[in-house]
Amino acid sequence: MQASLARRAAAEFAGTCLLVAAVIGSGVMGERLAGGNVAIALLANTIATGAALVALILTFGAISGAHFNPAVTLCDAMERGIARRDLFAYIPAQITGGIAGAAIAHLMFGLPIFSLSQHTRHGGAQVFSEFIATFGLMAVIWGTSRARTNLVPFAVAGYIMAAYWFTASTSFANPAVTIARALSDTFAGIRPADALAFIAAQFAGAISATILFRWLVPSLPSVAPRVLLPHEAESGSPMKTFIFACVHNAGRSQMAASFFNLYAEPGCRAISAGTQPAERVHPEVAAVMQEIGIDLSHAKPQRLTEELARGADVLVTMGCGESCPYVPGLRVIDWALPDPKGQPIDRVRAIRDQIHEQVKSLLKEQCAECVAGTCK
Repeated sequence: MQASLARRAAAEFAGTCLLVAAVIGSGVMGERLAGGNVAIALLANTIATGAALVALILTFGAISGAHFNPAVTLCDAMERGIARRDLFAYIPAQITGGIAGAAIAHLMFGLPIFSLSQHTRHGGAQVFSEFIATFGLMAVIWGTSRARTNLVPFAVAGYIMAAYWFTASTSFANPAVTIARALSDTFAGIRPADALAFIAAQFAGAISATILFRWLVPSLPSVAPRVLLPHEAESGSPMKTFIFACVHNAGRSQMAASFFNLYAEPGCRAISAGTQPAERVHPEVAAVMQEIGIDLSHAKPQRLTEELARGADVLVTMGCGESCPYVPGLRVIDWALPDPKGQPIDRVRAIRDQIHEQVKSLLKEQCAECVAGTCK
């Protein structure tokens, strides 16, 4: 398990290192060959960066997801695409990889290993540009990872190449790259004094895009294991997705998915859905879950579609019967549970506790390799 995380962190280090080497190195080469024409230098920098992104995402994507970007990693962790504790491996690997990439680029062009950049990039327009650049990057990642995973490397590279030109900041869109470029007094550099505002805007942009897509695509957690490309879970085996489905997605399925995700490690995750989703979770259900520290007050019921079911490994039904979509090869488990809607609070508590026990048993039977130690 630890070796798998070490391999993924090493992939993030190597990928970010090569990405930064490409960004800084192409900037130096472009400036030297452009004869003072900044547009030509930027064009060379753009093309090299885009080409490197495609190649590096394809190279390392199946190992670590090819984030190469702390803002992307943070947002993937927000949606449980990777374990939150893995942030402490991924992000340091990305930052140190970026710094190593800057050193490599400097050595290749006979420059000092590190030199603090004097390239001024400040002001509200530049900082806002970084917000937009990273917002757009994260939106592209979430959107394409959901629908066309095989095209993600090309979509990401295409967006970054475009953002080099339509943003005033030339689209850093990456805190690790920003730190590395602050250590490079070259065409691609940024003054350390300006870097902090860029980094704050980048995280804000990425998180904002994730919140938007959480609303646009309620099944977003099912996408997270494929950011940027499908990759190994911590155990080294593919991600398992369980869908808990009832009629209104406002009671039983919400409770079951919440318990499942409470105990499951990143190798397994749960989504809840309904064949006729309600507007909100039943108040009595939200109340009894709040009693044990699980907040469902902001949970949004979603429709169980054939597309959603097709991406699952196991479908657990609770009362939706024949209205649940049929997907050939999908394992279906049916739980005979009463509907908590409109029931006395003591009865709802009993249903909650029954679901709690059934979820723990399901995890131990179907996903034992990724059950947290708290599931007893």
